[in-house]
Amino acid sequence: MPYKIIFTDIDGTLLNHDRQLSPATISTIKKLKDQFPFVLISARMPAAMRHLQADLDIDEQPIICYNGGLILVNGEAVSSTEIPLNTVESLADFNKNMKCHLSLYHGDQWFVPQYDKWAAREENNTKVKPGLMANQEVISKWKKDNKGAHKIMAMGDEAHIDAIKDYLSQNFPEQLHLYRSKPTYLEIANKEISKLTAIKYLLKNHYDLTPEQTIAFGDNYNDVEMIKGVGMGVAVGNARKEVLEVANIVTQSGTEDGVANSLKELFKIQFEDSNDSLRGV
Repeated sequence: MPYKIIFTDIDGTLLNHDRQLSPATISTIKKLKDQFPFVLISARMPAAMRHLQADLDIDEQPIICYNGGLILVNGEAVSSTEIPLNTVESLADFNKNMKCHLSLYHGDQWFVPQYDKWAAREENNTKVKPGLMANQEVISKWKKDNKGAHKIMAMGDEAHIDAIKDYLSQNFPEQLHLYRSKPTYLEIANKEISKLTAIKYLLKNHYDLTPEQTIAFGDNYNDVEMIKGVGMGVAVGNARKEVLEVANIVTQSGTEDGVANSLKELFKIQFEDSNDSLRGV
């Protein structure tokens, strides 16, 4: 079946050692973007994705943020799934004695309780500056605005992250997705969504395509379902074992332009001639 659309994760998949798009990646995607929709899909907030869209000249495409918790089309939210505020408040109360860093996200809002090494690292990685506000103040503000959290990022000592993960697993097993991207990082999202649910939403409601017509690239635990559920799931070489096991093919690592190299291979005929239409192989 010919492939009609491409989705790709960002961190660990699309970016180089400097967490930037390489010239090869930009060039390859620009060659394909007029033939296929090319959609970024990430745990990142929208503001941390738009500059990458601009670099790739795909500003008109939708973006899938927060592991599927927020889908934007033409800059407008078409799907939004949040963590309930009472859950956020329960975690904040549990964390009071540990004082682990909890970043709270909603749309383009990112609040940190203090500007520490964790906030600085995330700002460097995402090119977005957080707002400073205590967790409880954010919760109070969002209560008035009737908002929940699209994502919570817990960052701290491994033992503290272990404790938070155990607490959430025991108290909210049916409500939360818990992604341990590093021993010191825990990404928390609503369990109703995933990258694959977001892809299926866009395919049905925006593109009129099927998962079988889809190519997706990824590297981490939150990419497993997506890689397994599309027509061509591609793991970069640095991917987690669980991703490598379900991928249709494995390409080079993200820092070795794995996405670009895989696209060149998948559509090699079209890079060698000037045919107007591309055909998946």
